[in-house]
Amino acid sequence: MSGGGDGRHLKPATRLVQGGRRKEWTGPVVNPPVWRASTHLYETDAERQAAGHSNADGQFFYGRRGAPTQWALAEALTAIEPGAHGTVLYPSGVAAIAGIMLAVLKPGDRLLMSDNAYDPTRSMATGLLARLGVTTSFFDPRDPDAFRALLADGGVKAVWLESPGSLTFEMTDVPLLARLAREHGAVSICDNTWASPLGFAALEQGCDIVMMSLSKHVGGHSDLMMGSASAGQRWYTALRSVSQELGQVVSPDDAALAARGLRTMGVRLAAQTAAALKVAGWLEVQPQVAEVFCPMLPSHGGHAIWRRDFTGGCGLFSFVLASDDPAASARVADALALFGIGYSWGGYESLALPITPHTYREAMACPCAGRPALRLSIGLEDPDDLIADLAGALKLV
Repeated sequence: MSGGGDGRHLKPATRLVQGGRRKEWTGPVVNPPVWRASTHLYETDAERQAAGHSNADGQFFYGRRGAPTQWALAEALTAIEPGAHGTVLYPSGVAAIAGIMLAVLKPGDRLLMSDNAYDPTRSMATGLLARLGVTTSFFDPRDPDAFRALLADGGVKAVWLESPGSLTFEMTDVPLLARLAREHGAVSICDNTWASPLGFAALEQGCDIVMMSLSKHVGGHSDLMMGSASAGQRWYTALRSVSQELGQVVSPDDAALAARGLRTMGVRLAAQTAAALKVAGWLEVQPQVAEVFCPMLPSHGGHAIWRRDFTGGCGLFSFVLASDDPAASARVADALALFGIGYSWGGYESLALPITPHTYREAMACPCAGRPALRLSIGLEDPDDLIADLAGALKLV
């Protein structure tokens, strides 16, 4: 925190503002300056040698280990992640996924992956990890009995969870699956990009490692790429070691942008969540809409889990059109004036993306069943304007 303490007694909104603003990093200004430096200098060679033996944020050594700009961001992220000892930064969310996998798994290990995980995560399992001799079994995260059976088969080193699931937003009983994984000696990893620690405390709920794409909510302005992984001391140490072995480092300029976005993430998430609920509630009663996948809605099949485990949400959800025409989703997206068409989400602007989640499923049935569907990321526009825009576009279904 700005005074140098960990600030764990403070409320999340205060930690968002105060985290990482140590006086020795900020000096007389509010924000840590942008330290652009590859070489760190020492007064003596003895000082240089001592720095080499102290591999910790806050210790100058070489630019690849960061400087106050990156350290401040990592410390602020740790401050908002209950149960975290430290946070490692990566140049993208996918880089964070790779860094975690390589820190946890080795040839011959077996990975269990939620079947509704983010597609690049799935691709990493079937591509890079497969080439390294790691086998992956996909599972339906809503079926604890099937999950127990996979664990009982033996050889499982890690379990990858994501709740709600990518594109179709099924809810997972993360505390239960994390506990079962631990009972079988497996490491549980959670992609918590959707809710962030403000909405779901994954480590406190039993997971060993939690990752986020900071390109989304933390950045908040669609102008940076970055990822993070937070964990208790054991796995934080392993993550940091592998990250350094891979030469992973984030730009100080991007770290400064992410830190700036972090300060307002709480109010942005609250506004986007409220707007998303209003838009999703309107969509589910439209005749052109067959189903809305938004766990914050009482009608959602996983709403009870969301209410039990989550303290917040975000602006991301999907809906299925009441049409058998596969081109209908593209017509709707093309007709929208206030929604951009593009990947990513969590920025200040609204986005619409036609999706085909049935092409990313192996162990669970896709609720879209091949029907036209769209994913929406609700930004900071007035939700009434977004609803009017959607109303006009839905006339083309």
